[in-house]
Amino acid sequence: MDGSDCRGYRTTRRNLPSSIAYRPPFTAISRNIGVIDMQTSHTTASAAATTSLARRIVAASWKPVLFAVLMWLSAAAGEIPIPGTPVPITLQTFVVMLAGLMLPWRQAGAAVATYLAAGAVGLPVFAGGASTMALVGPSAGFLIGFLPAAVVTSLLKGKARVDSPKHAALTAARYLSACVAGCIVLDYLLGFIVQSAITGVAMPVVAIASMGFIVGDCIKAVVASLVASGLAKLQ
Repeated sequence: MDGSDCRGYRTTRRNLPSSIAYRPPFTAISRNIGVIDMQTSHTTASAAATTSLARRIVAASWKPVLFAVLMWLSAAAGEIPIPGTPVPITLQTFVVMLAGLMLPWRQAGAAVATYLAAGAVGLPVFAGGASTMALVGPSAGFLIGFLPAAVVTSLLKGKARVDSPKHAALTAARYLSACVAGCIVLDYLLGFIVQSAITGVAMPVVAIASMGFIVGDCIKAVVASLVASGLAKLQ
């Protein structure tokens, strides 16, 4: 091959399109390995993000589910009838108080919402094995009122301080005030309104007939406040 042929070969090679230009084989292999590494890293990061999300969901949901189950168990444990009112005494209010005092307000609301939803779809989770009909009966206002009661109690409880006997006593007192405001005043107000509307009995009469509930729930509020403030020391 003479010199002109060599020059023509070099010119032709330089004029080749970039898509078919000569590339050293090791460069192409290195680029392929880099692409594979990037894909593997992306897959690993996606799997880690999915696992982290699943853990956060489980961590945020197990407590509301637990308290929803406790509400059902407290209703199934038995009831005490009160003369003059079709609404019996159960330990449900006590569990709602604990949910409001021990959970953030979103989780407290989720716990009650889960419990009410279970009854709404027909599960016998309410007092006496009742389900959907309890949400349209004389107890409907008290049951539905559990939801805002738990949320308000959680919002009013404040931050627990148990680093000294004085702060522990103040925390218990604040918890008690939150229980009274949310789980007694608010819940009973809604319960009286709905029961009066359903039964046709005047609200003052309904309130007088429910005095046994109020006394019992005040005792529950004291116990729940002491239990929640005591458990706060263990955290």
